[in-house]
Amino acid sequence: MVDVEIWSDVVCPWCYVGKRQFEEALGRFGHADQVTVSWRSFELDPKSPREVGMSMDRILERKYGMSEEQARTANQQMTSLAASVGLDYHLDRVRAGNTFDAHRLIHLAAAHGLGGALKERLLAAYFTEGRSIGDPATLAELAVEVGLDPGEVGETLAGEAFSADVRADEARATALGATGVPFFVIDETYGVAGAQGTDVLLGALERAWSESHPVTLLNPPEPVGDGEACADGSCTI
Repeated sequence: MVDVEIWSDVVCPWCYVGKRQFEEALGRFGHADQVTVSWRSFELDPKSPREVGMSMDRILERKYGMSEEQARTANQQMTSLAASVGLDYHLDRVRAGNTFDAHRLIHLAAAHGLGGALKERLLAAYFTEGRSIGDPATLAELAVEVGLDPGEVGETLAGEAFSADVRADEARATALGATGVPFFVIDETYGVAGAQGTDVLLGALERAWSESHPVTLLNPPEPVGDGEACADGSCTI
């Protein structure tokens, strides 16, 4: 088995792109049925209110000191990049806000084998549909859509369930040296920071697999003497 942990936030445009790149890498990996994927929590802005009330352009202006034109261009470039991996971004519609409850629900979903489904639904709701994923009613609707029990979803949102799990994920990300997302960790050995592309992720999967499944020779060849190139059914290099 190969264990993959992915730290990301549901309001991170690079995280959705990275998710698609990972899925493509997994599709090309010869042992995809032996890979487990766990979605780990990471908040880009833990102090954010439930809904920020600013456009994505304005958010970039304030966060990175961009001009209005620079912010608009950056979002257009991000939209084009997302389209290159099959994603339909509408950054002019996004309703940024706090993602803590979204992460708690992803943990709930994971407990029912639906973590990946809810992660995908939340990302699509935010980047394509302009839904407010900081709003409890919206979160509840999306969680039920992927198959979670309405009562359990309501109880989770009303209480503190999975709060410790979210904080534990974030603390572990810090311990691993993650300063941004997406952040991929494979078999607790190999890390890939950022949306590095399909080939990089595929290479990491293949390396992890080869190191956890070394080949043992059942009939190691005998040493050959000087001048002997081939013996016992094999040729020396």
